Amino acid sequence: MVNQLLKKIPIILLAIMITLIALYYTSNRVMSPVPSGNAILQTPSPLSITATGIAAPSPTSISQKGEALRSPLPSPTSTITATAGVTALLAQSLTQPLSTTSPVAAVTLYSYTLYSYTVVKTYPHDPTAFTEGLLFDNGVLYESTGLNGKSWLRQVNLETGQVLQQIDLPAQYFGEGITIFGDKIYQLTWQSHIGFIYNKTTFKSLKTFTYPTEGWGMTQDGQRLIMSDGTARLTFRNPETFAEIGHIDVHDANGPITQLNELEYVNGKIYANVWMTDWIVIIAPDTGQVTGWIDLKGLLPQADRAGADVLNGIAYLPQSDQLFVTGKQWPKLFEIRLAPKP
Repeated sequence: MVNQLLKKIPIILLAIMITLIALYYTSNRVMSPVPSGNAILQTPSPLSITATGIAAPSPTSISQKGEALRSPLPSPTSTITATAGVTALLAQSLTQPLSTTSPVAAVTLYSYTLYSYTVVKTYPHDPTAFTEGLLFDNGVLYESTGLNGKSWLRQVNLETGQVLQQIDLPAQYFGEGITIFGDKIYQLTWQSHIGFIYNKTTFKSLKTFTYPTEGWGMTQDGQRLIMSDGTARLTFRNPETFAEIGHIDVHDANGPITQLNELEYVNGKIYANVWMTDWIVIIAPDTGQVTGWIDLKGLLPQADRAGADVLNGIAYLPQSDQLFVTGKQWPKLFEIRLAPKP
C-alpha cells in the first residue's frame, strides 16, 4: 500500500500545481466562453469536463438567412469550475494506476479576453444595404450585400455614405462576403456554390470560381484567402485557384463555435461575426481557438432599430489602427475602440 502511494506522489503534486494555477486564473482572468458558462478544463475520454456551447439554429432556408431570425444567446446549462475539475482528476489519480496517458497530463487550460467598446465616431450607412462583406483597401471602403435581386458590390465614401462605384449581381444570386487580394476583388454567393472575381479599379468581372459549401464571409492574411461557410470551420484557399489548402475548426472550451459569418483579419487574428448575435469572436488562425469575445450589445440605438437586422460587417484600417462595424440594413456605421472588461 505504501509503495503504491509513493508511486502516485508525482501525479498528486502535478494535480496540486494545476489546482493552484487554476485558482490563480479564476481569480484574475475570465476563463470560460462568454456566452455559455465557466467550464475551463477539457480532457480526453473517458473523463470529459465540458459545458454547453453556442447552439444557434442551422441556416436551412432563405427565410432564415435572408431575414436573419433573431434569437438570444442561450443560457448556460452546466458550470464546472477549475477547482472542481482538478479535484475530479485528483480523485481519479488516487483510484487508478499511474499511467502516461492519465487525463491529468492532458488537461488544457483555456482563457480568453472579454472586450467592451466605446463609439469613437458614427457614419451614415445605407439602410437598404443587407451587409454581408465590409473592408478597407488603401483607405477606400468596399461593401457587398445579400438578398436575391438586391445583391451588389460597392465602393463607398465613408464620410458621406455616397456610392462611388457599384456592380449588381444577377438576381438569381444571393451575394455574400468579399475580400481584396492584390488587384482583385473576390465575392462569394450563399448557396449557388459560385464566386466572382473583379478588377479592383474598374469592377470589371474577370472570372468565376466554385466551392462545395455555402459561402458566408471572407478575408485574407496576405498569403491565403480565408472563407467561412456558416459552420465552425474556416477554410484557407489559394488566391489563384481557390483550391482548399487548409482549414481550422473554431472552438472554445465548450466546443465548436458555429454560425461564423463576416470575417476580418486584424493584427494576426481573425475577427468573425457570430450570426444572429451581438458578439464578435477573435480567433487564433493557427489553432482555431477563440482568444477573445467582443460584446457589442446596445451598439445600434433603439431609436434606429426600425427595419434594422442583425450585426454584420467588420472593417479595419491597419495604418491608423481603426476598427469599424455595422449591420444588415443599419442606418449607421460605427468606428469603435475596444477595451478589456474588468
